[in-house]
Amino acid sequence: MKAVELAERNFLLEDERDPLRTIRGCIAYPSGADEGDGHIAYVLVLHGFKGFMDWGFFPELARAIAAAGFAAVRFNFSGSGVGEDRERFTEPRAFFENTPSREIDDVERVRAWLDAGAVPWIDAKRGAIVGHSLGGAAAIVHAARRRDYRALVLWSSVATFRRFPPEVESVWRRQGFVEIPNVRTQEIHRLGVGWLEDLEHNARALDVVEACRSIPTPTLLLHGAQDETVPLVEGRALAEAFRPGSARLEVVPDGDHTFGTTHPIKEISPALQRVIRATTGFLRETLA
Repeated sequence: MKAVELAERNFLLEDERDPLRTIRGCIAYPSGADEGDGHIAYVLVLHGFKGFMDWGFFPELARAIAAAGFAAVRFNFSGSGVGEDRERFTEPRAFFENTPSREIDDVERVRAWLDAGAVPWIDAKRGAIVGHSLGGAAAIVHAARRRDYRALVLWSSVATFRRFPPEVESVWRRQGFVEIPNVRTQEIHRLGVGWLEDLEHNARALDVVEACRSIPTPTLLLHGAQDETVPLVEGRALAEAFRPGSARLEVVPDGDHTFGTTHPIKEISPALQRVIRATTGFLRETLA
């Protein structure tokens, strides 16, 4: 079988009211697909906490989605802290002020941009989402609100945005921030109390498990049995919350939270190969 030639183009969504809300993204697609008009389905690709769109496996996943015949739309959340070079943590203020509601709003902004016909060769009515870790939670809440996606794929998704024990939250409130270590870069990032206040003030709107109950979208959950960051019990809780028959959980026996991937990616592990194949196969079934 002849390999599909691929192309990429970057995009930028700015907010004139708030420069901290800049979204930087990239679309991977089959070469020549941009010559048509509204004919290619798209897949939003959402990274997790402390992640970014070019971390580890995301470029490889985007290429696989594009090779399957779709437009892979990946982007950095405006509060990711990763700046113009798409690699380094250069926007600490944006990270400090980030909240779950902001991340969900970022997804909606990209979706609205596509709905408005900003990329005329993309069929805005045929879309799917792939979300990893915390990005999975954002995908779930957004999909529950929109209710019009053709497919939802969750990689190692969390079942709640509330990730910190009570004693940490207590210190967080008292000092106005929590320190987040970045093992990869050896940096310490500060996340403001706005994240915690958002979870408290908008608890119902940000209830990830409850959101699953109202999603009609065919959903595939992929979770590593060896995931120590987000235990498999969270993946099972999500799968059980969906409507009967609408969601399927596949456990990856040798998979950890990132399916054997580090950044920069050194090799494609068997676990990563498995989840990419499962993802593209599911997208072909649901988006064709």
